[in-house]
Amino acid sequence: MKTSLPNTEFGPIDRTQWRLLAQLSPATRVRAMLEARELAVGLIRGRLRRCYPELSTADLNLKLLEELSHAGQRTA
Repeated sequence: MKTSLPNTEFGPIDRTQWRLLAQLSPATRVRAMLEARELAVGLIRGRLRRCYPELSTADLNLKLLEELSHAGQRTA
């Protein structure tokens, strides 16, 4: 089953959020980035679990990696 992602356009930069992030230490910014990544991966994994309920966690993780690799090819 091949799923297509909607064409996403990003709005303007939230300058207040940007300034707040700039005030954080580098370690705290990295932590925020990793937490955002964890959220995004969790959302993708949840969608895949709904699409493929029969797959094991290991197989879902492989499906996730497959989807991420295809996303990189679409944006390149």
